[in-house]
Amino acid sequence: MLTIRNATLADGREVDVRIDTSAGRITGVGSTLTESGDSIDAAGKLLLPGMIDAHVHFRQPGFDHKETWETGSRSAAAGGVTTVVDQPNTDPPTVDGEAFDRKADVAEASYVDYGINGGVTPDWNPDELFDRSLLALGEVFLADSTGEMGIEEDLFREAVERATDEYRVVTVHAEDADLFAEEATERPGDDYDAWSAYRTAEAEAEAVERAVEIGDEADAKVHVAHTSTPEGVDAAKSGGATCEVTPHHLFLSREDYDELGTFGRMNPPLRSEDRREAVFERVADGTVDIVATDHAPHTREEKDASIWDAPSGVPGVETALPLLLEAARKDELSYERVRDLTAANPADVFGLTRKGKVEQGLMADLVLVDPDASREIRGEDLHSKCGWTPFEGMRGVFPELTMVRGNVVYDGRDGEPEDGEFGEAVGENVRG
Repeated sequence: MLTIRNATLADGREVDVRIDTSAGRITGVGSTLTESGDSIDAAGKLLLPGMIDAHVHFRQPGFDHKETWETGSRSAAAGGVTTVVDQPNTDPPTVDGEAFDRKADVAEASYVDYGINGGVTPDWNPDELFDRSLLALGEVFLADSTGEMGIEEDLFREAVERATDEYRVVTVHAEDADLFAEEATERPGDDYDAWSAYRTAEAEAEAVERAVEIGDEADAKVHVAHTSTPEGVDAAKSGGATCEVTPHHLFLSREDYDELGTFGRMNPPLRSEDRREAVFERVADGTVDIVATDHAPHTREEKDASIWDAPSGVPGVETALPLLLEAARKDELSYERVRDLTAANPADVFGLTRKGKVEQGLMADLVLVDPDASREIRGEDLHSKCGWTPFEGMRGVFPELTMVRGNVVYDGRDGEPEDGEFGEAVGENVRG
């Protein structure tokens, strides 16, 4: 048994939390729990449920030079993330049973718990996928022509209907390539803002509207990935879908291209400062459901190219919660809002009923932080294999301790994740 004493929860309550470390569960939350086993004095510290990052690309199998399950999950643990959901665009893509099993094998190296999403392509095999411990479908690329996994509306409708039958969420990447501004492609490769001009805000909003309309017709649970515009957020919510926002769309804008260059290329792209502020408002006021990172690392060498040749994507799994906690430290968000965005709401959206809260009977996935311990973010201090961050020089509040099911997977006092493969698959634990 382990007791965390005098901890402050996101709602301001000061409590003791008792953990059965053998079962990995919280067995008591109260003001005066009886002494039992080891204890940690958390006076003056904030105790949060571990972040559930519902959108990561850990790249393995197929792109191990960018990231692996070991390096990506170590980075997650150091950032207070205790569960990740990996997307299917690896090599081979996770679109059939064989590919799923191959990813499940390498995912066993994870430091944190994990879900595996199945992908949708013209040759996908839904029977094999749904026969596995699949967490959800997605990231499904609706009307996006920039990758091999983009699909048309008829196949998207088929996937949504099948996911509905299986009680699974469909996570959709919604950008309508027909609305991309082709004239922007004539701009030179060192005009970094051309990427944002090309992948227009209208392309996102239109595709979100189509996705949620199809989902509504099928009575499906549609979740819109990485909404980057207020129009996209509003289209998702008005259509009854849930949505997520990434830290890069929350804290960066087109004004940062001069400093980021091609390291700021991602899909959807960075938006105007006005749109960024409007998205932040929707995150703060409760409109947006989730913050998820879309952690998509590439090597420095790969990103050091023209804006038209560099791969899209940035790392973020280790810095998301620290950035949000820094915003809360500056009173831009409440700690309760951070808790809901990163843990309670993702657990609810994806049916992870034993995660997401500091409550008796739930998994002891916990993060202990000193809310005043703000420090500069530096890529060389992070644990992702890529070794860089788009948030270089910004500030974050990093965990002192990260626990997955009662196991300490990261101790910030020495700055390194603990040795061990602590993660377990969560696909069989979903609601259904």
